[in-house]
Amino acid sequence: MAPVLQYGEAQAAESPDDFIHKMKVALKELRETFNALRVIRRMNWIDLGEIEDNINENNELISIFIKSIETARNNNNKK
Repeated sequence: MAPVLQYGEAQAAESPDDFIHKMKVALKELRETFNALRVIRRMNWIDLGEIEDNINENNELISIFIKSIETARNNNNKK
């Protein structure tokens, strides 16, 4: 499932712990996508510029999801 769809699921989480779990699943998918993109780049299956843009966007999303998970954990621990 695409991380954007998993993020939609996380927004409908039943609890803070459920939100964190769903965000972690989406992060896992992003990391798997990163590895797949590296394989595609190595195999020269598509234009190098296009794959680099996708890799950069994927890395930005990984950073966003990591920060969101950290924030959710911190907020959950304050309660």
